[in-house]
Amino acid sequence: MDFNLNERKLKILEAIIRDYICTGEPIGSRTIAKKYDLGISSATVRNEMSDLEDMGYIEQLHTSSGRRPSDKGYRLYVDRLLEIPKLSLEQELKIKDELINEALYEVDKIVKKSILLLSELTKLTCVVKMPSARNSRIKLIQLMNIDNNNILVTVITQNGLITNNIIRVSKPIDNDIIEKISKVLNSKLNNLTIQDINLKVINDIKNYLNKYEAIFDAIITVLYETLSKDGNSEIYCEGTANIFNYVEYNDIEKAKQFLSLIDNKQIMCKLFDDAICGEHENNNVHISIGKENFITDAQDCSVVSTIYSLGNKPLGSIGVIGPTRIPYSRVISVLTQFAETLNENINKIYFGDDER
Repeated sequence: MDFNLNERKLKILEAIIRDYICTGEPIGSRTIAKKYDLGISSATVRNEMSDLEDMGYIEQLHTSSGRRPSDKGYRLYVDRLLEIPKLSLEQELKIKDELINEALYEVDKIVKKSILLLSELTKLTCVVKMPSARNSRIKLIQLMNIDNNNILVTVITQNGLITNNIIRVSKPIDNDIIEKISKVLNSKLNNLTIQDINLKVINDIKNYLNKYEAIFDAIITVLYETLSKDGNSEIYCEGTANIFNYVEYNDIEKAKQFLSLIDNKQIMCKLFDDAICGEHENNNVHISIGKENFITDAQDCSVVSTIYSLGNKPLGSIGVIGPTRIPYSRVISVLTQFAETLNENINKIYFGDDER
C-alpha cells in the first residue's frame, strides 16, 4: 500500500478512473476541477495528478494530453474504492427466469445459454469454460420410454454434465425390460470414463443383454458421441462484436488483435484458468487487469471471471473480457448474481430439490 495516497489523492484518482471508464478519453486537471465537486482548485488537482503519475497510478500518453488510469490505478480502484451496486429487481428476475426456463435442463445448455444473457447485460465479450467431457466419469444412466419407437437416454456424469438423447427402437420395449437394461448399464459403467469403456467392458455387458444388443449398440453410440469430445475443456464465446462499443477498438489493428485472441480457444482456456486457480477479490470474482494477464495479447484487457460449481467442486469458469476500462462495479454485480443463479440450477438438476 502507498501511504502517500491521502484521501484527496484517492478522490482525484477515483474521479479520473470513473471518467475514463465512461468516456475513454484522458482527462485534464481543469476538467476534473469543473466536473467533480472536490472543493479544490485546478492548480491543486494538477499538483496531485503529477504526484499520482509519479506513483504510477495514472499515465500521460502525450505531453499535451490529459491523464488516464494505469493498470496499477485500476488495481487500487478495484481493491479499495469499488462499490458494488445491487442489481435492480428487474435485472435479477431476468437472470433467474432466463436460466430457469432453459429447455431440457441440461447443465451444458444452461451454461451456454447464460453467456448469451451475460453478454446482453454487460455489453462485453463473454466467455465460458466448460468441463472436459472426455475425462468425465459416468454417475448415472437413465432410460425412459417416450413412445413405442423412442427411448430417452439421460447420461449424468460425476462433474455435472447432463445430456439427453433419443434412440429409436424397432418395436416397443416393456418398462420392466427398460429398468433391467438400466440396472445392468449402471452396474457396469458407473465411475468409468469413455476411455475406460473398452471391448472387454462392452462384451461383458452384451453377455447380460444378449437379447437386447441392438438397444445397447444404440446406447453405446450415444455415450461415445456425448463423452468423446476433445479432452481439453471447451471454451464458448458470445458478444465478440461488443468490443466495438469501445473507442479503443476503432483502431483496426487493435481490433484484429482482440478478435484473434478470442478466436484462439487454447489461449482463452489458459487465460480463464486463472478464475479457478487465482484469488477471488470481490464476491468470489477474480479480476486480472492489463499486464497481470500472462498472455501478451491480453495485456491491454481486463478479465473478470468466477467459477460455477457442483456442490463444492468447481466445474468451470464464466466471465467477461474487454478493455481495462470496463465498468467493473456493474460487471461484478451482474456476474455475482449469475454465479449464484447458475450454481443453484446446476445443483438442482444434479441433486434434485431434496438433496441440495
